[in-house]
Amino acid sequence: MKTIVETNHDFICDIQAPCFQMLSSDEAELVRKSKTQVLFRKGDTLTKQGVFASYILFIIHGFVKQYIESEHDKSYNLKIITKGEFVGLSSVFLKNTYNYSAVCLTECQAYLVEKEAIEEVVKQNGLFGFNIIKRYCEQNTNLFHSLQNVLFKQMNGRLADTLLYINQLKAGNPEIFQLLSRKDIADFAGISTESTVKLLKGLEKDSVISLREKDIVIIDKTRLEKISKTG
Repeated sequence: MKTIVETNHDFICDIQAPCFQMLSSDEAELVRKSKTQVLFRKGDTLTKQGVFASYILFIIHGFVKQYIESEHDKSYNLKIITKGEFVGLSSVFLKNTYNYSAVCLTECQAYLVEKEAIEEVVKQNGLFGFNIIKRYCEQNTNLFHSLQNVLFKQMNGRLADTLLYINQLKAGNPEIFQLLSRKDIADFAGISTESTVKLLKGLEKDSVISLREKDIVIIDKTRLEKISKTG
């Protein structure tokens, strides 16, 4: 992790996101004074589940894996967070600890914003508050979707869902599958690594996907979508 100051060539002078353009000059200044710009390396931890949360993060660029951990060294991947998204948003409205862990899949640049500043701006600016609440609700919708998949779909359906989800991110990073291990994919689907490897080979044999070392190429998206729905 490296703090970026104004003299660094990587420094970005302002938060270029639609929600922050809704702020008044005084509100924008409050956020500016409460933020630190940081460069995270691949593999760096952004948040740790259960740890005290003094700030939230706004991702400027890069890919972040969001996941929850159990007491028995098991994890379940929730989402891949990309630029323009918040990490740790729930700590503004709920308890003072992070509900999940987040780790960089690539080099990431982010703003660390003191959560009290966000809380104050939400109270002052209704339009900004509405946007933040909307983002928070979108995160909850994603959680409910993940829970629904784990509870009601079989292994092949869960894996198909995972492949389709990750494939959507290829436009932003063509090497997205190569950033993930087979265990990462298994943890998105909520199944074992061994079952994931077996199912992937089965999909390749059926000409639904192509396995090219760590990369996965979807050949027959229609069939994969059908497996997702019926699985």
